[in-house]
Amino acid sequence: MAVMDGPGGPPSEALEAVFYVRETDRDGDSLRYYGEPLVPKRSLVDELREPFRRAGYRLELEAGREPWETVVVATPADGRIDGIPWTNLTLFVATVLSTLLVGAVAWYYIPPAELASNPLLALRAWPFTAAVLGVLTTHELGHYLIGRYHGVDVSLPYLIPFIVPFGTLGAIIRMRGQMPDRKTLFDIGVAGPLAGLAATIVVTAIGLSLDPMRIPPSVVNASGQVIIFNNPPLLDLIARALGQPTSYADPTRTVHPVIIGGWVGMFFTVLNLLPVGQLDGGHMVRAMLGRRQETVASLVPLALFSLAAYLYYVRNLGFNESVGLWAVWGLFATIIAYNGPANPADETPLGWKRQVVGLVTFALGALCFLLVPIQLLG
Repeated sequence: MAVMDGPGGPPSEALEAVFYVRETDRDGDSLRYYGEPLVPKRSLVDELREPFRRAGYRLELEAGREPWETVVVATPADGRIDGIPWTNLTLFVATVLSTLLVGAVAWYYIPPAELASNPLLALRAWPFTAAVLGVLTTHELGHYLIGRYHGVDVSLPYLIPFIVPFGTLGAIIRMRGQMPDRKTLFDIGVAGPLAGLAATIVVTAIGLSLDPMRIPPSVVNASGQVIIFNNPPLLDLIARALGQPTSYADPTRTVHPVIIGGWVGMFFTVLNLLPVGQLDGGHMVRAMLGRRQETVASLVPLALFSLAAYLYYVRNLGFNESVGLWAVWGLFATIIAYNGPANPADETPLGWKRQVVGLVTFALGALCFLLVPIQLLG
């Protein structure tokens, strides 16, 4: 059976060198090749990934209709960067603006009336914006760069603009196609948290070295609700190592807003490392434990609901004192548990080195965890 090919099509010569094609058909934009590998499946993926990527296709392997049959699926990789990624760029600009505005009002204490009359005052909050977006973007670029290294069809980061308290809901990337093996799944999953934590430590150290902010008397004497961001253990460790305070007895002084970028990095690291669904922790545990990850994922919502119940019934904390936070994430974890992590084509277990890296990453994530990270008082 001849391989379907043509100008700009899949690389037929590379395919025929390692795969005996018995039958070929087209399914929409995808080409499906039915046959038998001439090399082990792991080698098949390694041999074909790069030539298919260069030809503009992502590669997937599927089980065939017979036990001995394998299906190679070639789909146009529409995630390639063939010009200006306008959606990513638009969201980036929008998120820069939202974090500047929120930072100016909430963290640099610029009255909204003054900001409305002179929007350029928002530029005073650029260190806050640089810290928050630097941490979040570095996290997602970690996924992106390792994904590209492994030849996976992965998009540039999509930043998400929002309102208080940070001006953003974070960032995401899109991955298309099946993971070739557990090693690739692990590498992409772990790259984000490790890159993000490195940026978080740097940003936190910079923030601690900057002079504290002065809080205007009108803000100090104002009544109303106050958001308290409690220190994760990692933040306190960095502060002690540098000999810098994280709070002041003087109510008119507070830490520099750049530290909030570090706090955001730690908080999002904890959430991303939950071992469930499409979160980084879900991908990592799927790669580390194989299909036993499903058992771990089923326990995550129960753990989060139990945490909310403990804070409410034992600690007597209110909904605005992180009870609601963990309850909402328990509900979210329940929903995404049904949309599990990517299933790799090759189930070869990870080596001990990657297992160690995974355990160390989860340990670092534990240093970012707090029972009560946020309290809304007043």
